[in-house]
Amino acid sequence: MLTLVHGRPPLTCARCHTIIIDMDVYEEIVRLRKDGRRGAVATIVNVRGSIPSFKTAKMLVRDDGSIAGTIGGGCVEAEVWQAAREVMESERPRTLTFNLNQDPKYDTGLVCGGTLEIFVEPILPPANLYIFGAGHIAASLYKVARIAGFDVTVVDDREAYANRERFPEAEQVIAEDFDKAAARLAPSEFSYIVIVTRGHRDDMRMLRWAVQTPARYIGMIGSKRKTIAIFKQLQEEGLAAHLFDRVHAPVGLDIGAITPEEIAVSIAAELIAKRRKVERDLPHMSWFHRRPTEVEPKESP
Repeated sequence: MLTLVHGRPPLTCARCHTIIIDMDVYEEIVRLRKDGRRGAVATIVNVRGSIPSFKTAKMLVRDDGSIAGTIGGGCVEAEVWQAAREVMESERPRTLTFNLNQDPKYDTGLVCGGTLEIFVEPILPPANLYIFGAGHIAASLYKVARIAGFDVTVVDDREAYANRERFPEAEQVIAEDFDKAAARLAPSEFSYIVIVTRGHRDDMRMLRWAVQTPARYIGMIGSKRKTIAIFKQLQEEGLAAHLFDRVHAPVGLDIGAITPEEIAVSIAAELIAKRRKVERDLPHMSWFHRRPTEVEPKESP
């Protein structure tokens, strides 16, 4: 039984048979992001000749394949639907061009002829950054990350550090035992975790929790010696070695940072690179993520 939308049955795509839910696309984008889901919006950005829709028409494709809005139906919409699915996975926009006059596969009676360009852009949930530790580096990272578009949550067991005076615009400021606070958090694949507590013990506690979450990024401050010691101890507890492959430690890109403010910038740069899925080699501070280089020639005697 079909649910009525505004008093009438929902439309169905003629080719892919996907239900097209008739509702305000902008409201649905807000709802989708609020629910932590992904999608893609297709917008007609250029038109030449006659088409079965209009310039600026929009169609939202959700992560479950359902649709809100329409760009005219027919085979064009079916192809855009497939492109939207690819865009939301790659998280990179695309522009599609359709010549309805010359391509016989669009001659279905559903189109009028003409050429149109459609811009497809990803809709992603907010990027949530969880900072464990509220010291000098955390205070600077909070500022830089917010400017870069991250929603920041700060956790520390010291109320003198984890408070609204120090982090006035954070999504959450939690002054509580680290383990108790972490138990109430639910990082997703769009979440980022940075561990910069004041001690080895707390860093290890948070890393133990973090590597078992689906977070996109996990970074921990510390020296090579400290990192090896923590990794070994957690593996002796039974955590699989592969869980640590995605840990950035020491955290941040290698830009020669020294001060807390500079370190915060290096961490934020790494967060952005991860968020944008940068594929080229980056100067990681982490010795775990250095790619093997060619063996250097031995010096001649």
